[in-house]
Amino acid sequence: MALKTGASVLRLNTLRNAAVRLLSTHTRPEVAQNTKYAEFPGAKAPYVTEMKFLNESSYDPIPIYRVLDNSGSVLESREEPSIDKDELVNMYKTMVQLTQMDKILYESQRQGRISFYMTNYGEEGIHVGSAAALSPRDLVFAQYREVGVFLYRGVTVTELINQCYGNHEDPGKGRQMPVHYGNKHFNLVTLSSPLATQMPQAVGAAYALKRQPNNDRCVICYFGDGAASEGDAFAAFNFAATLDCPVILLCRNNGYAISTPTNEQYRGDGIASRGPALGIRTVRVDGTDALAVYNAVKQSREYAIANNKPVLIEAMSYRVGHHSTSDDSTAYRSIEEIQKWTTDESPLHKFKMYLEAKGIWDAEAEKTCLKESRDTVVRTMQEAEKKKRPHWKEMLEDVYYDMPPRIQKQMKQMEEHLKKYPDKYPLDQHQD
Repeated sequence: MALKTGASVLRLNTLRNAAVRLLSTHTRPEVAQNTKYAEFPGAKAPYVTEMKFLNESSYDPIPIYRVLDNSGSVLESREEPSIDKDELVNMYKTMVQLTQMDKILYESQRQGRISFYMTNYGEEGIHVGSAAALSPRDLVFAQYREVGVFLYRGVTVTELINQCYGNHEDPGKGRQMPVHYGNKHFNLVTLSSPLATQMPQAVGAAYALKRQPNNDRCVICYFGDGAASEGDAFAAFNFAATLDCPVILLCRNNGYAISTPTNEQYRGDGIASRGPALGIRTVRVDGTDALAVYNAVKQSREYAIANNKPVLIEAMSYRVGHHSTSDDSTAYRSIEEIQKWTTDESPLHKFKMYLEAKGIWDAEAEKTCLKESRDTVVRTMQEAEKKKRPHWKEMLEDVYYDMPPRIQKQMKQMEEHLKKYPDKYPLDQHQD
């Protein structure tokens, strides 16, 4: 990615100053001049003689930073990041590839070809905007709706689909549910199903990085608004702040935790308001605007590494698809509500309009990109179906360097069981 250093620094300073101006407008309880400040170990705060309780209306809402409007036009030219044209096209192609993969694999699950799937509709801008702003060496702790980050890093569609099908070329050897990806080469930590477990792990990894001499890496941790309600989230926020860890905590606030809307999940000003309360530098961005996400993550990365400090980013978006193939979201929201976010508020729509305005994308390029992306997924899926599953012994291997007696016993019992009932198991579908 070719960036003009001088222009980049100028724009980042402008972004920083704009954020300071916005935050300075927030209402604070009035304190008289020359007020004496308390020196309690737990808080340095002014004394007052009038008791006032604070609530969610005591402060103005944290503003949402954006670069593009709904038509893909740049609102302030100074905020437009200096990204190479080829890289901009690559960002959009990644979003298109992700969308095509979602469409086909979702239908694949409905046809019984794979057991489970989760789509990413509406959040493509968060994936690609953040991934483009990171270094390939930065460590990524994702949740389960960030596969666009994997694609942008270089993980192939083939590897992702092999994982969903659990064949013998799946790096996880068929042990994980579909969409639980991981790739050590690209610094992508394997996903876990339980919500928020990756958050304190990410903070711990960031703490380890800062202890290395001349560290030039950071950690980014993705999580949703639902995960933010878990106890691990608070632990991660507090550890990140008190241990001064170079970690970016990026919340995808997409409006729903499965079927629970945000207005039933919290009463405060979203997830971003928790950052300043815990001493974390914080910004809220339009998650449907890939350029806004890019700017926020790029500056957050520079700050985190230079200062060994955490940053919290709340990326506002909308989960267009069902939570997963196990969910029917029409039971708790209307079709009309969803449709709004598939047109003007779509991350792909905004970014495509932006590229067209710059003269680097057109209808013919769109047609070609859609066809190539779809063909890649269909071809890869057909190949994945033909590949055999891992040998059954794989389920008992790779846990211990030297297999302990109890696992050896289980292995022997399984061998005897299969010899006794060979017709009950499709061993011909597994590797010899």
